[in-house]
Amino acid sequence: MQWEIAIVTQILEHRHGLQELNVKMQNGSVSKAIHYTDDHCQVTVNDQVLLNTTAVSLKLGTGGYHIVHAAMPRNGEETCEANALSAFEQVECHSCLFDSKPIDRSRGHIMKLRYTSLQRPVLAVEEPASSYHTMFKHRQSLQGVPVLIGELHSMLPAAVCRLQQLSRESGIACRIAYVMSDGGALPIAFSRHIAELRKLNWLVGTVTYGHAYGGDVEAVNKYTALLAAKHVLQADIVIVTMGPGSVGTGTRLGFSGLETGELMNASIALGGFPWLIPRISFADSRPSHHGISHHTLTVLQDIAAARCRVVLPDLQHEQGAYLRQQAEQALLSHKHELEWRIPVSGSLWEAAVAPYALSILTMGRGLSADPTYFAGIGTAVEAAWDYWLETRN
Repeated sequence: MQWEIAIVTQILEHRHGLQELNVKMQNGSVSKAIHYTDDHCQVTVNDQVLLNTTAVSLKLGTGGYHIVHAAMPRNGEETCEANALSAFEQVECHSCLFDSKPIDRSRGHIMKLRYTSLQRPVLAVEEPASSYHTMFKHRQSLQGVPVLIGELHSMLPAAVCRLQQLSRESGIACRIAYVMSDGGALPIAFSRHIAELRKLNWLVGTVTYGHAYGGDVEAVNKYTALLAAKHVLQADIVIVTMGPGSVGTGTRLGFSGLETGELMNASIALGGFPWLIPRISFADSRPSHHGISHHTLTVLQDIAAARCRVVLPDLQHEQGAYLRQQAEQALLSHKHELEWRIPVSGSLWEAAVAPYALSILTMGRGLSADPTYFAGIGTAVEAAWDYWLETRN
């Protein structure tokens, strides 16, 4: 790992659990940094901070931020111009800027980021201190709840926008819960989309599981997270994606989105109804992501263990023919029940995302630049909505 002492020059944004900062680096340049405020107080301008600069050094994309590891003591200007390593070596010799608070044992005993210097206790929904502990001691079912499962975090706001539009059109309220896996960003506070969806009251709550943390409900694994979304948050429809920052290696199985198949299996095992959101694009220059992404095809071919209903957009002309050829070559209909659904118009999608203040982008592309990406999301969402209307009590 790489470390550096920097000075806070500007607070760019403050939202629940997070500050986004401008910081002055040792070489005089100004960079962005993320400071998580869930465990300690906020920093202010002119504070010195110890940064983990590894991600920026590696020139990562979504993960390309400096992260504040600790705030330095307010002892004047010392260490600001000093050698970064020397300053780092002094950290343990100083009292912490923000005195540690006594641990409130009633808040939980389940550690996330276990055995790292950033491990933290949370109150997991399953543990004895939780008021829901007794429920999790007994066999539970999802009772047929539709579970929309997406590979990329950007699928979440698009899916919620479309569901809210369908709810307004029908006059039927729908309780939507979000489950965030630990396949991407671990703090839910990193997601601007979650902050905006909370502001709009479009989610009844959030669940984080594994080593992801910061949701309204914390869970140990994907199974109990799904059950919590249904029985604790009382969701009508559950959406599951990882946080921002997916991982890929250019190999058949070496990508974080493989978890979507595991989530499909978990949903079925618990008596839910999974709807995989297909990753589709004709704007992506990478051959492996042209049309139906090889990520989606691999999940449906090799990871999803049971026969599922899979909905794909019935596109026109060459694009439609290409998708059908991909599905046929992958033998998808041999393993799953395929449905080809005509996607809604671009103008309807524009109306769906109009109330949403943030841009919804995939690899930097929005609705106009990559309409088939949204078509794939829309057809899965609409099928899940229809299923919910048909099966709800």
